[in-house]
Amino acid sequence: MALHQLSIDHVRNLQRVRLDGLQQHNVFFGLNGSGKTSVLEAVHLLGMARSFRGTGVKPVITHGQERCVVFGVASLPAPAQSRVHLGVARSASGDTEIRIGGEPVRSLAPLAEHLPLLIVSADTFSLLTGAPADRRRFLDWGVFHVEHGFFRQWQRFRRSIKQRNNLLRRGNIDDLELSVWTKDLAASGAAVSALRKAYFDKLAPRFVSLMGQLAPSLKGIELQFRQGWDAQLEYAEALAQGVTADREQGYTHVGPQRADVRVLSEGHLAADTLSRGQQKLVVCGMKLAQGRLLAELRGLSCTYLIDDLPSELDNEHSRRVCELLAGMEAQVFITCVAREEIQSVWPEPAGLAMFHVEQGQVTPVTPGEAATGDGKQSTD
Repeated sequence: MALHQLSIDHVRNLQRVRLDGLQQHNVFFGLNGSGKTSVLEAVHLLGMARSFRGTGVKPVITHGQERCVVFGVASLPAPAQSRVHLGVARSASGDTEIRIGGEPVRSLAPLAEHLPLLIVSADTFSLLTGAPADRRRFLDWGVFHVEHGFFRQWQRFRRSIKQRNNLLRRGNIDDLELSVWTKDLAASGAAVSALRKAYFDKLAPRFVSLMGQLAPSLKGIELQFRQGWDAQLEYAEALAQGVTADREQGYTHVGPQRADVRVLSEGHLAADTLSRGQQKLVVCGMKLAQGRLLAELRGLSCTYLIDDLPSELDNEHSRRVCELLAGMEAQVFITCVAREEIQSVWPEPAGLAMFHVEQGQVTPVTPGEAATGDGKQSTD
């Protein structure tokens, strides 16, 4: 689906913003601190019910307000052209209200299914430099949207490992009860890992292909999947071999909770050998590969949120990223300081919807207009 209307209330410095002219490719430009990133944050709230700039909700809500609200109208492309209304409200107390088609829903899963989001921001460098948990979330995003049975198995695995760890932390362990949860953990964990591996095997070659387009001078860029236990063993066998250590230390040592995706450059960790600009290209390649795979396997398009694309990239590499984005069926939201930073590298700049952001106000700007310093419009 693609958003064509967006309503934002009390998201950081965006007190009340109404956007009715959203297109497939949208650029939000303005000075630092104007609210550009907050627009992307609002879209992320609409698709994930949380911010991509941290886990807490209080900083997201405008100071002095009790809650923030984001509504959106999304539509499927022709010939379906069906519309769905999405709404998310977050309160300072932590409460979350989600509505789809006017009806309340209690799970985030339907929201994510309606509006698949992929983000590239300063925090996305954690895919290379951060903990394995960041890369597991990256991988699980793709598996969730491609494999229908993954979410159920993932929930089962999370429940099983929580119960097993609770038992391991006890002073006196009931062996029968432990064996029951271990058996369930072995089954669900093996299923989760198999689905991850199947998805990874499709993703990895597409990533390598895209990197050949984004950065042909970079050689030996590849992804490696690590399942979280000895690859020569079944998960049930790995659990049986580690049960003594698990009992002694009070938690489960092996399993999908230890999985990782290693990003390598000529056999070395990309985070250790690549420059900041090269790392950004690799991150873009990982996210673009996910969007392409989603379109190929499910016939679905995602929404890309690209915060400050020109940062760390020269014009040539920005152009390469924009050419790939423009060639996809995805909806794109990009921020930059000066609109020329994107217009000059986008394949068909006349097709961009431009919005000037200043002091929390968002103003559409047509190709024949320029944004003045006070956020209003004037003719060139």
